[in-house]
Amino acid sequence: MPMGRPKSELKLNSDEEAQLESFARSRSLPAALTMRAKLILACAAGASNSEIAGRLQIGPATVGKWRRRFIERRISGLYDELRPGKPRSIDDERVAALLHKTLHTKPENGSTHWSIRTIADETGISSTTVHRYFKLFGLQPHRTESFKLSTDPFFIEKLRDVVGLYLSPPENALVLCVDEKSQVQALERTQPMLPMGLGYAEGVTHDYKRHGTTTLFAALDVLSGAVLAECMPRHRHQEFLSFLRTIDEAVPSKLDIHMIVDNYATHKHARVKTWLARRPRWHVHFIPTYSSWLNQVERFFSLITGKAIRRGSFASVKELIAKIDHFVASHNQDCKPFQWTATADSILEKLQRLCSRINGTGH
Repeated sequence: MPMGRPKSELKLNSDEEAQLESFARSRSLPAALTMRAKLILACAAGASNSEIAGRLQIGPATVGKWRRRFIERRISGLYDELRPGKPRSIDDERVAALLHKTLHTKPENGSTHWSIRTIADETGISSTTVHRYFKLFGLQPHRTESFKLSTDPFFIEKLRDVVGLYLSPPENALVLCVDEKSQVQALERTQPMLPMGLGYAEGVTHDYKRHGTTTLFAALDVLSGAVLAECMPRHRHQEFLSFLRTIDEAVPSKLDIHMIVDNYATHKHARVKTWLARRPRWHVHFIPTYSSWLNQVERFFSLITGKAIRRGSFASVKELIAKIDHFVASHNQDCKPFQWTATADSILEKLQRLCSRINGTGH
């Protein structure tokens, strides 16, 4: 008859059983915790240590360990205990000094910012430790973020006007974001491009031949995302007027036209103003100065630049224009509007936070 040390009785109440079954089925908890939950459930069902060890592919001693831990501490005993590690070699004062020097001083060698190696040499802390603390506190001295605050005295009024058109467009009207992308260059690479392959990117020569420029005029329909585009050799008020006539012919006469544009001089030319004054269905909405981000057509310009122009090679302006026209036509076949979700109040709150950061620098 087999003899052995008698095992303590293990019984589960209904709450513990439900919680352990949830642990055992979980796919998001640590695998070790899931395994221990299955172990305790098997113990409560009356299985022997050796049987559970074979089922879970662990040692019988491990089964006994977690069985005892559960009996002593219940479910909290299944979690790993904190293990003592090597004492910290960098105390809080040195960490604070590192952060203060990085944030409020500059290197004496004339550099504009600290790098991990220069601040490590300055403070006597290893580069690995500096990198770890930079990552922990979100410090990135090698990076900058550009910004430009509008100086328009009517910034708030113009902001609310334009954002209001995006979020609540008027009925029986078309809201168009209009602008021009000037000086689009027809650049021809001096050597053929190397095709992309497995393990390496497409190869493009850094030098090129210039074959002239064109100006891309575009009007983005805010509701549908469709774009009306036209390329012209220059971007004077004459070309802008010509593009406005193209829009006027394309939009059904029963619809009003709300045009969102920036403050470029050609958009405010006397002849342009006269032409618009004679057409009461046209309504012009100027965005604030230094606020091109508020004009949604700039997002389309970013798309066409990244996908059709920047990496292209064009032997002539005519070839460049053909590429632009093809991209616009393909875009309009499956166009979707850009989703504008920011309210005027949320934008103003963000600008207030930015101004607070600027004022906090003491400059």
